[in-house]
Order: sequence, then structure tokens, then C-alpha cells
Amino acid sequence: MAGTTGGHGAEPGMLARVLAAGEFAVTAEVGPPRGASTEPVTRKAALLRDWVHAVNITDNAGATARMAGWAGCLAALDAGVEPIMQLTCRDRNRIALQSELLAASALGIPNMLLMTGDDPRLGDHPQAKPVFDLDGTQLLGVARVMRDEGELMSGRKLMPPPSWLIGGVADPGADVSRLTPKVEAGAQFVQTQYVFDVPAFARWLDAAGELGLLDRCRVLAGVGPVLTQRALHHLGSLPGVNIPADYAERLLAAGDGSADRFRVTAEALCAETIAALARVPGLAGVHVLAPGGEAAIPAILAQAGLRPTVPQTPGRQHAD
Repeated sequence: MAGTTGGHGAEPGMLARVLAAGEFAVTAEVGPPRGASTEPVTRKAALLRDWVHAVNITDNAGATARMAGWAGCLAALDAGVEPIMQLTCRDRNRIALQSELLAASALGIPNMLLMTGDDPRLGDHPQAKPVFDLDGTQLLGVARVMRDEGELMSGRKLMPPPSWLIGGVADPGADVSRLTPKVEAGAQFVQTQYVFDVPAFARWLDAAGELGLLDRCRVLAGVGPVLTQRALHHLGSLPGVNIPADYAERLLAAGDGSADRFRVTAEALCAETIAALARVPGLAGVHVLAPGGEAAIPAILAQAGLRPTVPQTPGRQHAD
């Protein structure tokens, strides 16, 4: 996988090595807490340590205020888990975005996932002023130039330049041509929106391969258990998310009057989806999303027959 180190020659992280080797990658996601303690991130990351190659640390997801993502990344490193730092354009102009990118590299965060971000009107501070100086695709290009050419948007040189694996997001419910600009900008991997309809996703991925995109960018399919009926209705309303009727019917039938049976069936269906995705040609891995249910991820992966080899990730080196 070309360009996985970049910058001043830092060693690639575990995720970059796994993707470059063509192994099936597994990532998950942890949201920083709504509070001034990193303990929730450390605890959740520790649960996932032996099961995932890296874990996303979200950036005020859903336009709701939480602890900064870089702090969550350091907590994940302390728990021995490689982080993927999400960075959105919603709250920052180009100066702040480039500053955050440099800080992430300096702190030893090896992966960046760059996105436009949700509109503040959808979150807990609807009166907040959005920035959106850049969008996610533009930020991918900025990060690539910073790393590979050692240059800021102003033209000023970086000494030393940063180094990270650069990723973006993709919607398999949209036309595959929308992925092309992100790959052209510099995305080396993408994580997708939730996948429930595996055959439809396989067709989308095949189309991406026909465009030559899979030779330059690795795709990780988003998967996750639908843990409640409320979540089922919410996910079904999201753009680009298609929950097949038989999938929803199995959940509703199992959960009729029993939240526990609903959850057990949701986890089984997620495991079935992961197992089916693992057989899709060209897929580089899965990204497991289970907000509030991270503790179930190891059992889901085991049920799917997926136990990746995850070498121990050393924690941060602290000064004496």
C-alpha cells in the first residue's frame, strides 16, 4: 500500500501494516466522554485491545460537545490500542485543522480519519456557528500535501513534516463515483456507513474495483448490532442505510416483549453480516460500530469466526 509512512519516515502503524499486507483488518469506535476524565476511553479500549487493529476516537460526533479527540487517542494508546483520530471540518478553519493534524503526528497518533462533520443544528448546541472552511475531501488533500510534500496551505515548509495513514468515509448507498474524489485527494482507506445488505454492498465494491479505486484505497465496511427498536428506526431513517425487510423482521420477532432477546438476535445478525462480508472479494476489513455496546464486540467477532492476530501496541512513552 503506497505512501503508508509519508512524512519524515516514521514507521507505519499496525493498521497500515495490516492493510499493506492484505490481511483482513478490524477496527472499532469509541466516543470520548461527556466529562473531564479519560477513564471511559481507557476502559473501553482495553476491552477491545486483543480484538481490533485500531480504534476510532470520534470528534464531537453528532455535533455534540465531548472531550477532544486527541485526548481520547492518548488514552487509547495508554490502554495499548492504536488510535484513529477523527477530525471534522465543522468547528475549525484551515489554520486550526492544520494545527490539529501536526499535533496528532507529534503525539504519535498514526492514523487520521478526515470528515466534513455534522451540521451543528443536529447537535446539543444548535446555536453554534458552523465553520466548514474546508470539506472532508479538501482536508484529505491538505493532509496529503502536508505529509508527502511537507507544505502547509500557505506554502510554508514543515520541518519535519507529519506522518500518518490518511482515511475518509464512504456511503455505499450512493453512486460509487462519489468515492473517486476522496481517493484522488489522498484517502488510503475509507470506512463506510452501516452495511446490512451484503449483496448490494458487494455490487458497490465491485463497481469501485472496476474504477481502479481498490488498487489505491482500502475499504472497511461499517457494521454494528442494532441493539434496540429505537436504534432500528433511527438507523433505517439515515441516508444511505438500507436495512432489508427480513433483517428487521428477525429483530422485531425475536424482541417481541423482550429487550434481551432483541439484543441477542441483534448481535447474532451482526456476526452473520461480518462473516458474510469477510467472503466479499476486494474488501479490506470491517469497522464495528456499537455505541454504548462496545463490550459486546469481542463476542460478536468470535461468533463471526473472526479473531485477528493483534500484536500488543506499546503505550505512550512518558518522560521521567
